[in-house]
Amino acid sequence: MRFHLPDPASPTHRPRTLHLGYCTNVHPAEDLPGIVGQLDRYAAVVRRTLDTPVLGVGLWLAAPVAALLAADTAARARLRLALAARGLEVVTLNGFPYQAFHAPVVKHRVYRPDWTTPERLAHTLNLAAVLADLLPDDAARGSVSTLPLAWRTPWDGDRADRCARALDRLASGLAEIERRTGRPVRVGFEPEPGCVVETTGQAAALLRGADPERIGVCLDLAHLACAYEDPRAALARLAAAGLPVVKVQLSAALEVADPAADGAALHGWSEPRFLHQVRSPSGHGADDLDEAVHRRLPGPWRVHYHVPLHADPAPPLRSTTPVLRAALDDLLRPDGPGCDHLEVETYTWGVLPGGARPRTEAGLADGIAAELAWAAQELSVRGAVPAGTTGSIA
Repeated sequence: MRFHLPDPASPTHRPRTLHLGYCTNVHPAEDLPGIVGQLDRYAAVVRRTLDTPVLGVGLWLAAPVAALLAADTAARARLRLALAARGLEVVTLNGFPYQAFHAPVVKHRVYRPDWTTPERLAHTLNLAAVLADLLPDDAARGSVSTLPLAWRTPWDGDRADRCARALDRLASGLAEIERRTGRPVRVGFEPEPGCVVETTGQAAALLRGADPERIGVCLDLAHLACAYEDPRAALARLAAAGLPVVKVQLSAALEVADPAADGAALHGWSEPRFLHQVRSPSGHGADDLDEAVHRRLPGPWRVHYHVPLHADPAPPLRSTTPVLRAALDDLLRPDGPGCDHLEVETYTWGVLPGGARPRTEAGLADGIAAELAWAAQELSVRGAVPAGTTGSIA
């Protein structure tokens, strides 16, 4: 889905183009036939539900299929044709999970391999090379999101040096891809609770000096909320460090006002697949929800658990959509950071508790469509105009 945002600061008064899509890491396919199949079962259905001529999808490509596509020009061409035939376009890829993102237990494995390893660099450059060929002809650039260097332990000077060298090689590799294809692709490091880069302050400190034409930040708004960061201050901090926001993930975290009183409401939210870090404004934290419950961590809590944007959890639980809305206010203002890639990323649909979890493929497609409609409405109330829609998106 594309939107035009009036830009009074532009000398030509040309509107800014915003790309809105959803991330396919919610689907488990990890080979090319499976990926094309998920486009039919979900993305094409979502596009028809929203009655939009083009739907953006932020593809998640596991490392083996990314390597296959990067090495095979014909395979990339077939994927591009498959996307176009279904009315889908790709301007961004999710390069955070390496593979096996829907294994029975993921937890800390999602952070491996990290940026101290050659495998992470190779995978990210493979993704950038693939994306350069998938980009629509009129797209200004592509983006790839990636993990925030590494999990926080172990971390020492040697690992920091290896990450710094990898960033230099990443910038060089991205420049070579642009020279070869004529298409610029930027990589955004995504601050996340528990990682070496958990906050925008840590991003500013550890990524300062990276090539701003190639490297910046992917701002996940659920993660921002869990860090209790003020969106305006966070964006100003990144701008002062010369770090562009290359991608924004429109996401909301779970909020628990009084864990001691509301513990019963958390029944069903602890689950074995994903890590759900917990943070409180007093600085207390736990690396997973069940740990926070066991330790009786003082509240209130914000939990790294992506909840559907359009459907708040059952009271007394809440979501952090107010943080998302405040961030959009600043991201879309004329003097804002100018990010044009917006992605709904609720990958936790399959582990939601009770009746909130879709039971059928059609139910999941409906949920994704409802999230995108919610996001589209939030863009519209901030002055963005749908580009080329044939019907209502609200």
